[in-house]
Amino acid sequence: MNWLRDLAGNNLLLIAVSSWAVAQVLKVFIHWWVYKQFDIMRLFGDGGMPSGHSATVSSMAALSALVYGPGSFQFAVTAILAVIVCHDAMGVRREAGKQAVVLNEIIRSLDIIFTDDVAEVKLKEFVGHTPYQVGAGIIIGVLNAAVMYFLLFV
Repeated sequence: MNWLRDLAGNNLLLIAVSSWAVAQVLKVFIHWWVYKQFDIMRLFGDGGMPSGHSATVSSMAALSALVYGPGSFQFAVTAILAVIVCHDAMGVRREAGKQAVVLNEIIRSLDIIFTDDVAEVKLKEFVGHTPYQVGAGIIIGVLNAAVMYFLLFV
């Protein structure tokens, strides 16, 4: 069970997960405030404000820079991962969400015309992020990493 103790003691992992959790909890309350409906499933959902993915990977990159230094292998890997994840959230995943909106509308229209269930599956529309949502996730991740670094390492 040494691996379990090692995993539980991995501050980089734990702080990254805590950044994701902070972003996801904020997402629930921001969704409630904006759309006037409380949806606990936003806690585990993709898309929306702020980006949990961006918070997670930017937290890892920021903490790697603080703990291992900006010239380290750890920072290089986490920084490149953060760039890829954040870019993907604003690119491919955001476009997939836009396409899901259009396809869901087509399916609703066909249901009205043919009065049969054309499709029983509704495509997920909240999958990507706007640049503001990604930026908010990055800010949350970097701030959480900095606070946790000063609490745990300094």
